[in-house]
Amino acid sequence: MHKLVVFRDIDDEYIDEIRRIIPGWEITFAVDDNCEISLKDAEILLGWDKRAAEQCLYDGTPLKWVQTWSAGVNDMPFDAFKKYGIILTNASGVHSVPISETLIGMMLAFARKINTYIRNQMNKKWDRSYNADELFDKTAGILGVGSIGLEVARLAKALGMRTLGFRYSGKPADYVDEMYGPANWEELLKKSDYVINVLPLTKDTFHIMNEERFKIMKPTAYYLNAGRGSTHDEKALIKALKEKWIAGAGLDVFEQEPLPLQSPLWDMDNVIITPHTAGDNGRYIERVMNIFIPNLRAYIYGNDQFINKIDLDKQY
Repeated sequence: MHKLVVFRDIDDEYIDEIRRIIPGWEITFAVDDNCEISLKDAEILLGWDKRAAEQCLYDGTPLKWVQTWSAGVNDMPFDAFKKYGIILTNASGVHSVPISETLIGMMLAFARKINTYIRNQMNKKWDRSYNADELFDKTAGILGVGSIGLEVARLAKALGMRTLGFRYSGKPADYVDEMYGPANWEELLKKSDYVINVLPLTKDTFHIMNEERFKIMKPTAYYLNAGRGSTHDEKALIKALKEKWIAGAGLDVFEQEPLPLQSPLWDMDNVIITPHTAGDNGRYIERVMNIFIPNLRAYIYGNDQFINKIDLDKQY
């Protein structure tokens, strides 16, 4: 019997729709990390964890397709997926609205000094001496113009900003005034008032923002990251903040999570920290189902029109 294993609770309406697409399949839930369940005979996994890695990757595995619950897939065993011919699709796009709103919120907080005023409020300090600024007519440089980057660009344009983008293809995109590729993307760093990093983590993007590149940024510019913590060198970022190579940073992701208590980032007045929650929202399962269910139909009907199919060589 064909088998689908689901790693998260989903509403009955989605279960019913799935059963209509794959009548006769066994559908098993592996929600509890400690539950005793065999995954060795699974053909489709809606989710992934260490149990799947331990049980499903072997010669002759029936596993054909994995749909992740996350957009990031940097921890997936790409070599094994290639070896066994397993299709991988991710949840890219489900976070575009909440993450882009979080990033715009951080930019507004820096421009309007809201983060400073909140600190002052905690100390009952009334101080009107700060020079607040505007986002209007400023330049947002977006590293990684996928679904999240495009939404950031759309919102930035609505606020009257100029938008620059970096993507490896260099292909133009809506709401992006200038697009850069691998050969010239450092120009974006020189021109941007806000550098917004939403890159996936790959072998090419690991520590792509390093000491040399933080030095390229304007001393008045802010750096934001809601992609993956290891796309920047955190030690270099801390040095850039301490030595005022840049004006500040808004961070939702870190090289080590939770962020260690001894990290200097906690005590910096020019840093906004959110605990990897930029993508949180009340419509998460709905949005993942809007990817998985069309993909399930594509799988059953034998076509290759998968949403968010990952290139196993590029790892995104």
